[in-house]
Amino acid sequence: MARREKTTKKQSYQYDAIVLGAGPAGEGAAMKLAKSGKRVAVIDQRHQVGGNCAHVGTIPSKALRQTVFNIMRYQRDPLFQKVGEWKQVPLSEVLRNAHRVIEAQVDTHTRFYERNQIDVHHGRAYVQDEHTVIVHMLDGGSETLSFDQLVVATGSRPYQPEGLDFSHPRVFDSDKILTLNYPIHKIIIYGAGVIGSEYASIFIGLDYKVDLINTQAQLLNYLDDEIADALSYYLRELGVLIRHNEQIDHLETHDDYVVLHLQSGKKIKADAILWCNGRSGNTDGLGLENVGLAPNSRGQLAVNSQYQTDVPHIYAAGDVIGWPSLASAAYDQGRCAAANMVGEQNVQPVLNVPTGIYTIPEISSIGKTEQQLTDEKIPYEVGQASFRHLARAQITGETVGVLKILFHRETLEILGIHCFGNNAAEIIHIGQAAMLSQANNSLHYFANTTFNYPTMAEAYRVAALNGMNRLF
Repeated sequence: MARREKTTKKQSYQYDAIVLGAGPAGEGAAMKLAKSGKRVAVIDQRHQVGGNCAHVGTIPSKALRQTVFNIMRYQRDPLFQKVGEWKQVPLSEVLRNAHRVIEAQVDTHTRFYERNQIDVHHGRAYVQDEHTVIVHMLDGGSETLSFDQLVVATGSRPYQPEGLDFSHPRVFDSDKILTLNYPIHKIIIYGAGVIGSEYASIFIGLDYKVDLINTQAQLLNYLDDEIADALSYYLRELGVLIRHNEQIDHLETHDDYVVLHLQSGKKIKADAILWCNGRSGNTDGLGLENVGLAPNSRGQLAVNSQYQTDVPHIYAAGDVIGWPSLASAAYDQGRCAAANMVGEQNVQPVLNVPTGIYTIPEISSIGKTEQQLTDEKIPYEVGQASFRHLARAQITGETVGVLKILFHRETLEILGIHCFGNNAAEIIHIGQAAMLSQANNSLHYFANTTFNYPTMAEAYRVAALNGMNRLF
């Protein structure tokens, strides 16, 4: 990557570093910089910290998911099936718990900034030159701040293609859907990536009719094939109608319904449509062109392994740099960027990131898939544990799911772990710890470890023994 020499440092700056964005990536960078003795300021365009993650993304959507999961579990229990009327409740009512979680998260993270003496400026940032940012404050005023180094951690927003009127009350993106305040019977979800699949499972759990439009040949095709197939099968069992290899032609909107016209000639009528086809980095209007930075067509910035942009004293982290676009990874990327900024040595970029897909039930994985190992001609074997055979799953009633361990059939090294089922995003970390440990990365670790009984963690022992039984 071509680089320009850093401009001569001025005599002094108001701040050693300014961070644009108070989401996970911005917070990770700001906290690391402050704890390294730097004078740090954070600029965020909201009245409160937390970024999109806390206000319109991870926190509210996962709180919504938990509420729907509780409803589904409640309805499965014969003792409670006839108690209460939950159908046709507006989504805004279901989200009451999410608002409480958001308030708690904002309070917690505000204290982090205060405790570390980080100045938080609420307003829109504009990079005037290589060492100056203008903050257009929310109250209408403005202030000019100078900095030595800069971190761009402004996150992303749902991609909105031309031709769709997102101001229409029946046309939603993944941010706007959280404001849905009227009951609906049927919804179209366009885009079957992580967000689309998550909302498909949420809405079917609320007893909506769901048409999930996938522009690809299968759901989440970067997952292990068996896990992707399991999700597809389970969603269909619940009643989701999945349409693969489809593309939008145009959308017809009316006061009380929409009609989606597909290029294949199909027409689908529903009460509303949720557009979940991609995200764009929040870089427009930042003035990055004033320092020679040009985001790509999706508003994302290119960085090297140190999270450094083409301008040496400007770094970027989180959704604004693209993959993997996870809150967990964003926080660590921010910390890594800050570590490089203060001159720490041998800082490793964030690479071994477990997926966390909060469908109902969850999906999480780390490492290689079966297809990748096959393509690489690595001799592997599979150990499996079906949740329906685990006592804890039988007790809770959450028997849908499987844990797969992929391991080298000669060395028994763990090469990949894939989980579909309740609490998969928690379960994966047990395998992650062993897989990334040089001392314990062996199938023997799980086969010889005593797990509490009954637990879901016991699936590792069951899968390990299952895999060993396949060896000869």
